[in-house]
Amino acid sequence: MSTSERVAGTLRPVDLARAAGLSPQQIRNYADAGILPPAPRSPTGYRRFDAGHRQALLVYRALVRGHGSGTAQEVMRAVHAGDVERALALVDAGHAVLHDQRGALRTTGEALEAVAEDGPEAPALPRSRLRIGEVAAHLGVRASALRVWEAAGLLTPSRDPGTHYRSYLPADVRDARIVHMLRQSHYLLPQIRPVLDDLRRSGSVGALRSALAQRETALNQQARAMLEGAAHLHGYLADRSGADAGAG
Repeated sequence: MSTSERVAGTLRPVDLARAAGLSPQQIRNYADAGILPPAPRSPTGYRRFDAGHRQALLVYRALVRGHGSGTAQEVMRAVHAGDVERALALVDAGHAVLHDQRGALRTTGEALEAVAEDGPEAPALPRSRLRIGEVAAHLGVRASALRVWEAAGLLTPSRDPGTHYRSYLPADVRDARIVHMLRQSHYLLPQIRPVLDDLRRSGSVGALRSALAQRETALNQQARAMLEGAAHLHGYLADRSGADAGAG
């Protein structure tokens, strides 16, 4: 945009980029994606951004920290399409997911402590040694999941000398139960390894408690980020509503 085309209050893509630590091309991409409200163009085709676009950009960035880029984009597109109800519903859904994750974490923590402290003989197994299909049925998982966990080094079943089939002792079944519970709470396989290593080494649930505490901290951080995003969004909606009322 040439100097003669600059209008009071007009911002260039580079001005918005600096405000959010982005590149000018990312600003153009955001505008094309509907993350920013429509921008008028100069006679030579340059977009003319203003303080409202800057505010929309900061709202989007705040929403990303709490909800992720996908949901944040959907929220901003809904707002700019005039569908505020959908935008609010998307925010509510994010809070509902976080609430469910807290409940799952609490339940998993109680179950893990019980499994770990009961010791390897706790599961009511039909025999002292089980094959992979029997363990899968006992836990309610696919046999392929047990193979994946074994390949990741989380399970170490022995092999029958004659048939070479996998043979799971009660301690192996206990470990598989712990892996299954942690996977249900969205733990990654590398995050589960130190939990099992600590339990096998000392019989302690210290690593279990530590893993759960770290997950709870992460959920608390996400909740704060969601609140920050909601505050930014509330201010943006209020300003847009006031602007619309003034224009009317």
